[in-house]
Amino acid sequence: MRVALICKDKPGALQTRLDTRAAHLAHIETSGVVEMAGPFLSPEGQMTGSLVVLSVDTLAEAEAWAAADPYALAGLFESVTISEWKKVIG
Repeated sequence: MRVALICKDKPGALQTRLDTRAAHLAHIETSGVVEMAGPFLSPEGQMTGSLVVLSVDTLAEAEAWAAADPYALAGLFESVTISEWKKVIG
């Protein structure tokens, strides 16, 4: 199943994102379940959140992945929405 994580950063948390970015990218790389990922951007081009699409067997696996994300562990996110997602185009 595919699961989309929509994560919105806390206001003023850009430095937290920058400080933990390398660990977040390593988590993506080593987990082997991320199909695509990237940041949301403000009109000024600053990162303000994340979209991550996982390929997992259960929603619980996606929740565990999200909980172990260094961004989440650092307290970066104001909110995280985790939903099953169906790819139709692309």
